[in-house]
Amino acid sequence: MIRTTLAHLHVAALSHAGMSGKNNEDRYAVSSFQLSNDDSRPALFAIIADGIGGHRAGEVAAELAVNYITMGVAESNGKKPVKILESAIHDASQAIASHSAGRDEEEGMGATCACVWVIENRLYTAYIGDSRIYLLRGKTIQRLTVDHTWVQEAYEKGIITAEQMRDHPNVHVIRRHLGGLKLPEVDFRLRIDDEESKEESENNQGFHLEPGDTILMCSDGLTDLVWDDEMPKIIRTKRDMKTAAEALISLANERGGHDNITVVILSMPRLEETVKRKHGILDWILGDE
Repeated sequence: MIRTTLAHLHVAALSHAGMSGKNNEDRYAVSSFQLSNDDSRPALFAIIADGIGGHRAGEVAAELAVNYITMGVAESNGKKPVKILESAIHDASQAIASHSAGRDEEEGMGATCACVWVIENRLYTAYIGDSRIYLLRGKTIQRLTVDHTWVQEAYEKGIITAEQMRDHPNVHVIRRHLGGLKLPEVDFRLRIDDEESKEESENNQGFHLEPGDTILMCSDGLTDLVWDDEMPKIIRTKRDMKTAAEALISLANERGGHDNITVVILSMPRLEETVKRKHGILDWILGDE
């Protein structure tokens, strides 16, 4: 793919260390592309990684995850997004494992990742861990990802209730991450409906986004303290996406901010914006005022 300077979606991204005094071990990146010289279709790739490990090991792992995965996507032809994402994530996991080998201070370091790849208006996702991806359409919100955590597994097996998940002592026990000895299973479930089967969710890859659709990506520092049903109102009532991202992080910090908080918001232009943009270009070509 060929890097471009202008994204075809609106973008806002913000990261905050939180209120606990710990280092910010979250990392993120947003990159825009054209598929090739012969294919002018636009593409946007965004990733959030949340580091795991003591000392500064977590932030090193998150940095490696963002860099390797973004590079894997950027150097691809974009023709098989799911295969490309899986390969890039596995490369990142191996890089983290290799980096930590023989270094006592970085032993056991790892990272979660949540990836969004939008080619024209088609959405592809891939994730490992408990960083999340949401779709906001109108006033509704849909969590597209499934947390790879002990509490999520316990909830699915009926051991605990949804209410017990929030404050359970095992809430941060992650079942899947990058950097282990074995390659992690990348999750390609893109859940448009909570009742879907695994196969049905995976078949949603390439989901068609509509004008005005908004994608929210975030680390668990946000979702630990701001609930799903609160997010649409905060995002939709702010004057712009940057202000919305700031408001989400501020609310998490007001409620304790005990972890790093990262928010990336991506929004498809509305029809009137697209028409206005086309008119602006045409007016410039014709010399109209």
